[in-house]
Amino acid sequence: MEFKSTAAALSLEEGSALISDNAAEHMRKTVDAVYRSESRRVLATLIRVLGDFDRAEDALHEAFRAALEQWPKDGVPANPRAWLVSAGRFKAIDAMRRRARFDALQAELAERIEAETKDELDWGEEGVADDQLRLIFTCCHPALSSEARMALTLREVCGLTTEEIARAFLTTPSTLAQRIVRAKAKIREARIPYQVPSQAELPDRLDTVLHVIYLVFNEGYSASSGESLTRPDLSGEAIRLGRLLFNLMPEPEVMGLLALMLLHESRRPARTSSTGDLILLEDQDRALWNREQIAEGTALVRRALAARSAPWDPYTLQAAIAAVHAEAPTAAATDWTQIVMLYDLLLQVVPSPVVELNRAAAVSMRDGPLAGLTLIDAIRARGDLSDYHLLHSARAELCRRLGRTADARASYELALNLTRLEPERRFLEQRLAALAD
Repeated sequence: MEFKSTAAALSLEEGSALISDNAAEHMRKTVDAVYRSESRRVLATLIRVLGDFDRAEDALHEAFRAALEQWPKDGVPANPRAWLVSAGRFKAIDAMRRRARFDALQAELAERIEAETKDELDWGEEGVADDQLRLIFTCCHPALSSEARMALTLREVCGLTTEEIARAFLTTPSTLAQRIVRAKAKIREARIPYQVPSQAELPDRLDTVLHVIYLVFNEGYSASSGESLTRPDLSGEAIRLGRLLFNLMPEPEVMGLLALMLLHESRRPARTSSTGDLILLEDQDRALWNREQIAEGTALVRRALAARSAPWDPYTLQAAIAAVHAEAPTAAATDWTQIVMLYDLLLQVVPSPVVELNRAAAVSMRDGPLAGLTLIDAIRARGDLSDYHLLHSARAELCRRLGRTADARASYELALNLTRLEPERRFLEQRLAALAD
């Protein structure tokens, strides 16, 4: 009997330990889930409350460390975000007071932060949304360089790691980290305000924010180099930022950019083969296109076009072009006349040799390869885009269609020498091999 009792006691202890381990694992998963869904929102509010990026990041990590200690005992709070903001604020003030012995300014700062913010705050959706909007505009301030704006936005607003951002832009983590450090120092030294710009400043500042999101999406949708044609993590983050900005500021150009990203992203599954090889738009399996993204994107285009009279913004016009492609059941059914017309409007808004090149490609589909080649050669004659591999690959395609094999080969080789993206290299090598055959 004594043996059985001891065995039963051991069994109960083991069972309790197992329950405890399972509960701890469940709580870790809960905290991880809250971190994924709430950490960037909590950080945005802590930056406003504490007035410093690094101090807020330290407070964020301390708040989640406290959650791992407290929530298993007290349970998950009804409003985890408010709990984390309050905990982070308390931890930051406490740390500043501990350092006050060595730096009197820390004590003064701690007192000011405590006086200006309450310990138990009602962090409603509207307030948190405002904090996120403030953070986006701060990270995209025109006083920062373009590279710094992109790096800081991806790090602080999107939550990507330094290593992930460095890989995306082909630089070392240490170089990228220094870029972020310098950007934060610039914000601190120049006293860049953590706020949404005034109504008078908003148009210029909004353009900067939209441009950063657009660049992030472009790098994700069509990588500038590397083994893969796309970076879904970057394009996904850009769309998330676009949605956030649209929810906060439903301006026509914001609608246009979000529509453009959704419509392009809808084609991503069809852009490469199972082996990662490039598939041209005309050869893509349109059954693979994401119809939900197309429906959302086209609805946004219509809203953006209806919300303002001409001249329209460049994002909405590009989205309208993407919508024409998306609505065509086959490549042959594409309304190239409408696309050329939209490019004509886009050229008026954004005079650019890249837009001219895209228009030339559309003209070649409407009027034939010779018409498109004439336009491309005019761009080349001006010396524009001589180092742009897509100009040479587009010219090569038109020469190939015209049977001008030598010209096609020369342009394919130029494009091959300029591209740094492996799927494009393989595609161009296949085209050159086909010419040789």
